[in-house]
Amino acid sequence: MSAARSETAERRDAEGPGADLLAALLDGMDAALCAFDADGTVTHWNKEAERILGWRAEEAVGRRGFEGWAARPADAAEALARLMAAMEAPGRLVHEFALVRKDGGRVLVRTQSAGVRGADGKPAGVYCAFSEVHAQIDLERSIALSEALLEEASWGVVLVDVDLRPTVVNGHAARVMGAGRTTLLGRPLGELITQGVEELEGALEHVLAEGAPKAPAEVWVTLRTPEGDRRRCWRSGFVRLASPLAEEPVPLGVGWLFQDVTEERLAEQEAGRLRFRYSQLHRAGAVAAECEDPREAATVLLDFALAGFADHALVDVAAGERRLVRVAATPAGEPGPVVPVAGGGIPLRYPSAHPVLQALSRTGPVRASASVTAGPQAAEDWATERHWPRDAVHALCLPLRSRGRTVGAVTFLRAASRTAFERPDAVYAEAVAVRVAASLDLAGMTTTAAGPGAGGPGGAGAAGPGTGGPGGPGAGQAGGRR
Repeated sequence: MSAARSETAERRDAEGPGADLLAALLDGMDAALCAFDADGTVTHWNKEAERILGWRAEEAVGRRGFEGWAARPADAAEALARLMAAMEAPGRLVHEFALVRKDGGRVLVRTQSAGVRGADGKPAGVYCAFSEVHAQIDLERSIALSEALLEEASWGVVLVDVDLRPTVVNGHAARVMGAGRTTLLGRPLGELITQGVEELEGALEHVLAEGAPKAPAEVWVTLRTPEGDRRRCWRSGFVRLASPLAEEPVPLGVGWLFQDVTEERLAEQEAGRLRFRYSQLHRAGAVAAECEDPREAATVLLDFALAGFADHALVDVAAGERRLVRVAATPAGEPGPVVPVAGGGIPLRYPSAHPVLQALSRTGPVRASASVTAGPQAAEDWATERHWPRDAVHALCLPLRSRGRTVGAVTFLRAASRTAFERPDAVYAEAVAVRVAASLDLAGMTTTAAGPGAGGPGGAGAAGPGTGGPGGPGAGQAGGRR
């Protein structure tokens, strides 16, 4: 055996620097590698093979097969035969063997072997790359996981480079973002996300600098799509990607995994909003029940309803055929409680297409908004023409109905900082309007029973046949808070 090793060393010396270069390359590989000549004698054995089995190159090179050292006698012949079969077979052959470590322990390895041909094209030997089976399985699992995440995952996966540009986007992420997988690559996130991109990029930069956060984060973004802007909520997790080949961790980017939870969050917000509103309605009813003056009860109901709902509330009572008198309102300049309006009970000069008159005609809520593209001055003119505060941009008008009659109208107004009224808002406002109408109707009945000399809604005269409402109050007679 020593003679064979001497011959190998002599051959390597004769080959000169080329052999040294080959040895250096083999020893620098991460995979264990050995080679056999046509007779099955070991010709090459690198450092990784030494690490796995414990046998040094000087002990391995020159031996024929594994018998007597790296395999049990019962397994050695079969292992060598299966390896050498690759010399005649096309492509690579994969086998698993139980080999023996130098310390006597056994290790299961997975081998990939392929034939080597000489300059004349004839089979000259076999090279064999091998690794511990559990390490190979771990590698395969990692590769399989990566491929599954990038192809079949039910959540979005985006790999972002150090410049915060997507480099890989899986199918689910592309669908959620409303774009093709390839069209997103290399583009700044700001081209796709119109709002929320600063928060998202800040999270990615933090991961690059400090590492992954301990818990997922929810990010609200507005996406630019061909159908228009879409507001979405993404529950996101981040992992920092580093090169496994570098001596020190070198960041390659960030792995960003997310799920679209917009519907769940909107449902939670709506449920919370409903709980708050109807809690306010309950509290308002309890406070209004303690008010001796029903007109004060009406304003109390509106004060509670305004919280988180609108910026202004206006109350008009019927004073004849399509005639309305403003009796209570919030301050026009700053937010404040609903208070009686000082004045002489002069009917409002609403134009024929005014939303309040439309609400009376339809006996139902009417929503209206100023044009968002017309500019601030046009929005102020829009509000002024309708006898509303100048900051009003969105309106919700409802008739006040009690005992089958229209006793007036209530208008809720929002400024530009709020969204337009929607159908759920109208449903809640109707619940408020029913209670306000009952209080105003009671105020009219109380005034009528007290006679003409009493102050209150009866001072403006009885309502005409068109509305069937109670007498309209003079603005100065509406009564104040107790």
